[in-house]
Amino acid sequence: MPIIGFGVYRIPADETEQAVTDALAAGYRLLDTAASHGNEETVGRAIENSGVSREDLFVTTNPYVQDAPAEENTKRAFEKSLNKLGIDYLDLYLMHQPYGDAYGQWRAMEALNRERLAKATGVANFYPDRLFGLIINKEISPPVNQIETHPFFQRTDYQALMRKQGVQLQAWGGFAQGENGLFTNPVLSEIGKKYKKSVGQVVLRRAVQRGVASTQKSVRPERMAENLDVFDFALTDDEMASIATLDTGATLFLDHHDPEIVKWLGARRLDD
Repeated sequence: MPIIGFGVYRIPADETEQAVTDALAAGYRLLDTAASHGNEETVGRAIENSGVSREDLFVTTNPYVQDAPAEENTKRAFEKSLNKLGIDYLDLYLMHQPYGDAYGQWRAMEALNRERLAKATGVANFYPDRLFGLIINKEISPPVNQIETHPFFQRTDYQALMRKQGVQLQAWGGFAQGENGLFTNPVLSEIGKKYKKSVGQVVLRRAVQRGVASTQKSVRPERMAENLDVFDFALTDDEMASIATLDTGATLFLDHHDPEIVKWLGARRLDD
């Protein structure tokens, strides 16, 4: 799995095809979408017209929360996503939320993995209690957990726990969606000046050095290229430690332990 990928969250469907086309031209090979994003079909068109062989791509999508009987519902959701994407297998299929009939959904995903329709199956937004509950009761352990991770919520201790279980942390929201003044943060800006790099590149470089995979989105080709240009410099231990001081230990977006958030996420369903 490439350590930096291209995500299409909140990119409108009518802009997604061009964005993915530009991302592939810039050198991205990991494409991350989800059924709930509403743009799988346009991602598929971009793949079809790109000239990049399927074997050179790493394609990820996510089913949304599935009710019981989740085995049947998940298989239908998978087939729908595959048809929209216009491909015959996925490299990674991620359970989007740990709600609904999560264990039934995971059993269905294990079956897809055994059939090689999904080369790997993972999870997203699983806090330690949910992740370890799944690992204990699994046949196939999830190799990836995609969770909110950025300079203000670094998940260092959780990453160490996941690593012991062979689970790769993949970040969503790696730039904190620009919150807390990320792109003007003085610590990150000063480090960027030293290396003649942007704040975004500093953030991504630190993630790479931590072994954190991530997906980034943009509709600007120059920004897409910039986000991949992070392999010609390295942060010092002191710089890594300085960025560590930015960690607040709290989510900026959705607290999956907040009963109201859990109720909202657990009740939400896709229209189609």
